[in-house]
Amino acid sequence: MFASTTKVMVVDDFKTMRKIVINSLAGLGITNVVEAEDGADALPVIEKAAQDGAPFGLIISDWNMPKMQGIELLKKVRENPLLKNTPFLMVTAEAEQKNILEAVKVGVSNYIVKPFSPQIFQEKLTAVYKKHNP
Repeated sequence: MFASTTKVMVVDDFKTMRKIVINSLAGLGITNVVEAEDGADALPVIEKAAQDGAPFGLIISDWNMPKMQGIELLKKVRENPLLKNTPFLMVTAEAEQKNILEAVKVGVSNYIVKPFSPQIFQEKLTAVYKKHNP
């Protein structure tokens, strides 16, 4: 599982949803969290952290957001050599098969559909960790 010191970016346009994710992370002992309202706000922070040698160890992003959607953020992260291996969990209400397939094709680490239980959240995080730390 992710270390308690893991630096996490939580991206969602709804403050309430960010709080749910942050509280779920805190329940797992992970408290080094930075929030952003959408991909356009998150991307420069993620890029700067990587350039400064203090990269995020996990990105958790909503799909549907203004300015830059989660799928676009995922694409930008995967295109950047400094970021391409960053674990990326998509959290969304989008349960359509075509969206899941698109996210998998672009390189999402895992996918969780809202609403979710703390148990499902932990299972998905564990799967993301194992995928990136075989």
